[in-house]
Amino acid sequence: MDDSASEPTAESAPEPTDERAPGPTGEPAPGDPVFERRGNLFVPTELARGPWDPSACHGGAPAALLARAVERLEPRRPEMALARLTYEFVRPVPLAPLSVSARVLRPGRRARWSEASLTAGGVEVSRLTALAVQRPAASTPAEEVAAPAPPEQGRSVVFSLAPGSDTSFAATAMEMRFVAGGIEPGPATVWMRLRHPLLRGETPSGVQRAVAAADFGNGVAHALDFERFLFVNADLTVYLHRVPDGEWVCLDASTWISPGDGALAECMLLDRRGRVGRSLQALLVTPRP
Repeated sequence: MDDSASEPTAESAPEPTDERAPGPTGEPAPGDPVFERRGNLFVPTELARGPWDPSACHGGAPAALLARAVERLEPRRPEMALARLTYEFVRPVPLAPLSVSARVLRPGRRARWSEASLTAGGVEVSRLTALAVQRPAASTPAEEVAAPAPPEQGRSVVFSLAPGSDTSFAATAMEMRFVAGGIEPGPATVWMRLRHPLLRGETPSGVQRAVAAADFGNGVAHALDFERFLFVNADLTVYLHRVPDGEWVCLDASTWISPGDGALAECMLLDRRGRVGRSLQALLVTPRP
């Protein structure tokens, strides 16, 4: 992938800013990124750390990075919009230098398929296949789903498995405000905002914000006790009928478990205007060792 191409314009709207003061020495400062660039490599910082393995990334961080790679593919066509992004988390994504590649699988005037791959030490750890389709005419009839209560009315929660634990994607890079549900098991509605840029000096796109938030569905609406069970998603599929406006993305999330069969987490994705899409995760559920 030619990483020298210009960036797509990030969609933005006036939003609350992160007013936290810089933390003590060793804590991330405002503007510190989730990934640092080292030549052609992307190095995860502590802000990418996940909840299941202290040496691995949260899935939302590489999901956003792979979405960025697909968005940068040429030729860019404003009449096309990303409609589906399907991730396979083949292996845990390590907190180690990562290489990203992307290519168009099948071009088309009305639909285009592309893929991106993330490797560590030459081994693929995650992949994305994406579908872009021609945008419907602006005059097409539509039915809107209203947004829930805004994030300003939500309850701020630091989503961390261990209070006071190390810097992580969930506890530090992402801000969460619950308007329904919370830490207790069950469905939840939560607004999420990336407090830190994906890469230094860049503003995340709406698509990047959406996939970074969507990977939290199984966590914010967990159906089992964190202390007793692991419920890791092996994949993530995000459908978008509109790119989210502004910094905040809302998940209206539920987890469904059928003992002896399978488990699934699903979310309606919204912004301040209303629904923007939906996400699904297949879950691997096991007792903690």
